[in-house]
Amino acid sequence: MIPQDLFWQGDEVSFGPFRLRVSERVLRKGATPVHLPPRALDILLVLLQQAGSVIDKNDLMARVWSDVTVDAGSLRFHIGVLRKILSDGEAGARFVATVPGKGYSFVCPVSYRMSAEAEDHSRVVEPNYGLPPRLGRMIGRDEVVEKVCGMLLDDRFVTIVGPGGIGKTTVAIAAAHQRSRQIDGAAAFIDLGPLNDPMLVPTAVASTLGLMVQSDDPTPAIIGFIRDKNMLLILDSCEHVITSAAALAEQVFRHAPNVRILATSREALRVEGEHVLQLPSLENPPQNVQTVSDVLAFPAAQLFLDRVLASGSSFELNDADAPTVGEICRRLDGIALAIEIAASRVIAFGVKGTAALLDDRFRLLGQGRRTALQRHQTLAAALDWSYGLLSDNEALVLRRSSVFVGFFSMRAVVAVVGPDDLSEELAFEAVGSLVDKSLIAVASGASEARYRLLDTTRAYALSKLMDRDDDNGVFQRHAIFYLMWAEQHEVARRTDGDLDGGSAYDPHLANIRAALEWCFLQTDKSTGIALAAAAAPLLLESSLVTECRRWTELAIVNLDDLSRGTSREVILQAALGLSLMFSQGNHEEARTSLERGLEVAEDLGDLPSQLQLIGRLHLFHYRTGNFREALKFAERSEAVALKMNDQGALGAANSLLGVSHHLMEDLEKARGYLESAVGHIPASKHVDSLRLGLDYRNRAGICLARTLWLLGYADRATELARRVSIEAGKLNHPLTLCIALIWAVSVYLWNGDWENAEQSIERLIAHARNRAIVAYEAAGIGVRGYLAVMRGDHQAGLPMLRYALIETRAHRYELMTTAFKSALVEGLLMAGQARGALEAADDALATVARNGDVFNAAELLRIKGHVFMAETMKDMPRAEALFIQSLEAAKASGARAWELRTATSLAGLWRSQRRLQASVELLEDVLAKCTEGFGCPDFVSAKQLLSDCARLAALDRPGS
Repeated sequence: MIPQDLFWQGDEVSFGPFRLRVSERVLRKGATPVHLPPRALDILLVLLQQAGSVIDKNDLMARVWSDVTVDAGSLRFHIGVLRKILSDGEAGARFVATVPGKGYSFVCPVSYRMSAEAEDHSRVVEPNYGLPPRLGRMIGRDEVVEKVCGMLLDDRFVTIVGPGGIGKTTVAIAAAHQRSRQIDGAAAFIDLGPLNDPMLVPTAVASTLGLMVQSDDPTPAIIGFIRDKNMLLILDSCEHVITSAAALAEQVFRHAPNVRILATSREALRVEGEHVLQLPSLENPPQNVQTVSDVLAFPAAQLFLDRVLASGSSFELNDADAPTVGEICRRLDGIALAIEIAASRVIAFGVKGTAALLDDRFRLLGQGRRTALQRHQTLAAALDWSYGLLSDNEALVLRRSSVFVGFFSMRAVVAVVGPDDLSEELAFEAVGSLVDKSLIAVASGASEARYRLLDTTRAYALSKLMDRDDDNGVFQRHAIFYLMWAEQHEVARRTDGDLDGGSAYDPHLANIRAALEWCFLQTDKSTGIALAAAAAPLLLESSLVTECRRWTELAIVNLDDLSRGTSREVILQAALGLSLMFSQGNHEEARTSLERGLEVAEDLGDLPSQLQLIGRLHLFHYRTGNFREALKFAERSEAVALKMNDQGALGAANSLLGVSHHLMEDLEKARGYLESAVGHIPASKHVDSLRLGLDYRNRAGICLARTLWLLGYADRATELARRVSIEAGKLNHPLTLCIALIWAVSVYLWNGDWENAEQSIERLIAHARNRAIVAYEAAGIGVRGYLAVMRGDHQAGLPMLRYALIETRAHRYELMTTAFKSALVEGLLMAGQARGALEAADDALATVARNGDVFNAAELLRIKGHVFMAETMKDMPRAEALFIQSLEAAKASGARAWELRTATSLAGLWRSQRRLQASVELLEDVLAKCTEGFGCPDFVSAKQLLSDCARLAALDRPGS
């Protein structure tokens, strides 16, 4: 690592269209970040430090690779990478010049900026997660917003505390948009109000951050994602989930030192690091204020007048009414929501009439003014008064709308209110009136109007519901409405390929969750079972695998005789098995659920469900490394698909068969299945998400790329790997992209394409880390170690390989195990640990025998042969026997790529024994089979060895 104090002139270095932030090691072209591999970036830093001067290549290597010894080839490679990324030489641009016989020089003009100036210049807009838009107008809160920003800067963790309706959320949103320029990074806003279960707080945070929940407790994944980030985390409305919110906030404060936390709650969280800001009421005019100008000097009165005018009133405040306005504000304790409610009545009753209503409806408030009553009682009194002004129909709709959590539609209101009690027309009219009276809020921007009760209004209305209505009937209708919605949405999704289930489902999540919670508290849980089955595919589509697991487990435990053995159980078992696989790992509970679902689907003759469950069981065994068992399920999928007589189903089955035969090294058969799969399954805009586990077409494509490489079509394989990786990135499905990148990397590594391999590896690790997909992050670190070993850096590569083997084993993700063990053998051999390399080779071959991933066998035998050529082993007959065995295995499977490698190794051994004619004949035979990939390292090495052996053989002939 290059020291950060190299650039004493400033923190930002500019050259051409590029800017380099030294302290952050971030290079940008304009405002766009540019990815440079770490070593290439280190080279750039050293060259920039002495821009205009020639740096000796040995000195450059010593400074960049201070921790390891490398040859000049590594330096040339990374210089080439640097030039390519900088577009050196294009359109006349010159950055790095080679000085023959001496070294390198940075020749582009360079300028430096001091840190403060660089900060202003390089600031870019960071992404915000769920942050509501900047408020158009805020009254009386400027000073407190500034104070919050200052506290966040100094103390990191601030909780805004105050009663409901006082404006805590308003201040938090304003502070997030106005935070000091020194508080850098993104802002994430998490509204905890819709949650009923405190255990869902980490899930809500993870979902807002875009993380895929992989365990019962997403907190470690959240901490891992934000640990090194500069950002502001806003937890809004913590009071009803305060224990869980406090625990999460404390973990973030302890383990993410650059993250600032802003919470809002009716009480302090009382955890380490918290600094509490008691949000005061809006300042009220004192009793002796008599004129308009004096009254409007106070924020409470300003808000009152602003809301009166916003309601459409032509009211003009005069000196005669000014004292009355001041009195209304004082009696409402300066609480923003109560003032807004009162202001909305001025258009009907006038200022003095509104004040009189306060006398009638707020007697408790009037009596308690000198006793400092709790402000939540003040708000309750304000709501009680407003509720008393409603018509019977309006009151009925408000009470019964309190069953909704978060947003709801007009159709939902009509269903829940009940057609027997209120007609659809009257329900529409009542909702419109409640919107006008600011008791129901409307969300704009959606194709269908969405409504929401403020939390305090909902709590008040819910208490009225319990007092006045048959609440069980209301909650039952609420659950049935969302059951019907989920079932209809699933039907629509299956018939409309362009319908994005996840985004359509998000606004309804809180209500479905609330309905499920209510259903499973009842004696008769049949509605809950039905709703869990209807919601499970949608929960999976939204990647809420932990929550899906919770509800499907509850439903299965409570299955009655009428539901057991039905299509409903099939759906529940299929969803439970998949959610267990991705949240708990590939353990037996997941397999048991999937097998039970398949058993019921077969009893019912449900072919589509059979294919789905067979695909998931194939995925289970494929991920655990049991490739022989996976092949059996692939073969079963073909039989089911043929019965279905559906091209898409046949394409899915061909994908499973192609993957299995590829791993079992029946390569020509694999190629046929995979090409058929790609042809039968059209490219999709939206992945069928976790319903299938991943995208069948994309997996078939990336597996086909590997198959083509093994068959000897290196150029076609490289192009296909690149194209499929790009397609995977457009699907917005993290698992599919991870798999595409892992398998694309294998093609690049086999091809000796270190640059593309490194770029894909770093993208894989960053993507998996940002999405908290731990198994794939570990696999990414493993292929990074693989690359290091291939480049000759065993000191860096071996620890990464060992780490990856441990972590992937812990998650029962065994797909890459043999590849990592193979690289481990080569790394140990480089390190001079031949005995350890032999043990590792035997262990890897035992894994192949156990798991059935036969395509690795030929290459492992070749590598083991090189172990016996090491100085400390020196068993040439044994090495030759292993090379011959490897050659036979490669020929048997048609793996011409492995055959070329092994032939080169065997010919190299024979050359050392002066068996030159045999070497020539072997290499000529293998090279004659090559039709492309002539620039690949394996072909070049074989060609060079053939030329050398032929030259020496000619010299050995008599008369030469």
